[in-house]
Amino acid sequence: MNRTIILNNRPAGRPQLNDFKTIEEEMPLIQDNEVLLKTRFVSVDPYLRGRMNDTKSYIAPFQLNKPISSGMIAEVTESRHPGFKQGDFVTGMLEWKEFQKSNGQGLTPVDATKAPLSAYLGVLGMTGLTAYLGLTEIGAPKSGETLVVSGAAGAVGSVVGQIGKIMGCRVVGIAGTDEKTAMLKSDFGFDEAINYHTTADMSQAIAKACPEGVDVYFDNVGGTITDGVLANLNKFARIVVCGSISAYNATTMPTGPRLEPFILKNSALMQGFIIGNYSGKFPEAFQKLSLWLKEGKLTYKETIVEGFENTPQAFIDLFDGKNKGKMIVKI
Repeated sequence: MNRTIILNNRPAGRPQLNDFKTIEEEMPLIQDNEVLLKTRFVSVDPYLRGRMNDTKSYIAPFQLNKPISSGMIAEVTESRHPGFKQGDFVTGMLEWKEFQKSNGQGLTPVDATKAPLSAYLGVLGMTGLTAYLGLTEIGAPKSGETLVVSGAAGAVGSVVGQIGKIMGCRVVGIAGTDEKTAMLKSDFGFDEAINYHTTADMSQAIAKACPEGVDVYFDNVGGTITDGVLANLNKFARIVVCGSISAYNATTMPTGPRLEPFILKNSALMQGFIIGNYSGKFPEAFQKLSLWLKEGKLTYKETIVEGFENTPQAFIDLFDGKNKGKMIVKI
């Protein structure tokens, strides 16, 4: 039998394990021009929480009693497709199933000899593409500027900070534990790091860490952290809104300082970022990331959870900050 994880309930606030359900199905049988895929690695990401709500967004919501889907690495175990052979590894947006069939659309081959397979879900996958394109296309950092990154110890944030350093910026990261802030400086080369859980006045802490103000802010979190950054913007600052994890589980719309005065008086740019908007630039970004990784200018962290059945818990753990770098489930 083939195990599948479906959306059992639409979460009210923070997701719970009973919002997911594991069912058993018959093993799929492939036809001509199809492949049978065995799941090897599953990417769990904060943005999936938004798809669990039945609301309009930039991507369709998950349907109740249907499988969850996300970025995955799979192995071709059987092929009747001319473009794939048994033993190939591919990445794509796939369903949370141990085995599934595909007609090949949306699958991209990956080379296990050039990088660990899991890296194609992280630094060489959507994570790395998001970091590179969000920062360069909207943040447009210049050498000597100050870059602040929230959610800096996460998958995207840790890569953003390193790219900022490669481009000559002073980089300040914001994370949730002393262990993570130490890691940002020792492992990823950030110049300063702030633990938001032990910081009473975020605006003051950012002012101290950024004595020349903030030129680029890569925002993965929102909330009071962003409020503190806004108070320290320089003229013509650029704000990349990549995520807002502080509000993903909110049951009412949170309010805070009004944005307009900060944006107006600093002639600042604030723009939302969806990776699909820049799909035409994926090859260029992948080439840059691959080169930097090969040259040792870029490194990455992964939090690996083993076992298909643990996929929902790994996803939930993202909201407690239990990941360092990319959270991945290994099957």
